[in-house]
Amino acid sequence: MLRQSLISNEQLALQVKLALEEDIQSGDVTASLIPTGKLVSADLFAREQAILCGQDWVNETFKQLDPDVKINWQANDSDRINPDQIICTFKGSAQSILTAERTAINFLQTLSGTATVTNRYVDEIAETHAKVLDTRKTIPGLRLAQKYAVACGGGTNHRVGLYDMILIKENHIEAAGSIEQALELANEKIRNNFISDDFPIEIEVETLKELHAALNAGAKRILLDNMSNDTLIEAVKINKSFSQDNNTEAAKLEASGNVSIESIKDIALTGVDYISIGGITKHLHAIDYSLRFRD
Repeated sequence: MLRQSLISNEQLALQVKLALEEDIQSGDVTASLIPTGKLVSADLFAREQAILCGQDWVNETFKQLDPDVKINWQANDSDRINPDQIICTFKGSAQSILTAERTAINFLQTLSGTATVTNRYVDEIAETHAKVLDTRKTIPGLRLAQKYAVACGGGTNHRVGLYDMILIKENHIEAAGSIEQALELANEKIRNNFISDDFPIEIEVETLKELHAALNAGAKRILLDNMSNDTLIEAVKINKSFSQDNNTEAAKLEASGNVSIESIKDIALTGVDYISIGGITKHLHAIDYSLRFRD
């Protein structure tokens, strides 16, 4: 499963456990007013169009709180859902459904929001070869969940954290002394620690001069930071020319910096391979969901 490749069942269960503890603590004093044995049915529906994401978090919330509550899903993660569409139906203890409601919906609205905005960007550049990347600019404690949501929205995951990719940025280069020295240190780290030869290394450049330096130093993936579209076009040409002149595979180019829904298509048309967007995980519009008991 896509979800399990990004976040394990144990990690997901911990996220839910912490969220329930945060909300309930010593008990739900309002739900305790409802008779213990009262059974109900309730529908969960969206108030706006969205990409659904977060099923497993909803399921886990009820599993931990009251596994006897039955959930009948009528849509799946990655599905496009419409206003007033019933997403799922709950049957079981009124107390349990009321207590779990907010925690479950918090996960669902947050992850659906991430998936939905990602999908908007993906749709904008569907006719190009560029891919939308996420970043590490995520909600603390929910990075793995948001990375999954990005994938549900059609985006591509960049590095998950500091451990699964070397990404050499401006301050790393400054500390190392130069682009050449930073890349040499990265390659030396891989050699000395017996890390796989294909362990990803990416380096950030801010000018075409730095791009030349990175290519000459053997960079295979380069982040083009805050460059104008004209400069990006020139960078793509330089990369292609370098590849042809040296009979090597062209480096993968990633554009980054102040990308908006209005600007992304023009960026993609410059010919870059990736466009990273911090906003898909940090500028969050939570999707509006509502739970209603049936008569």
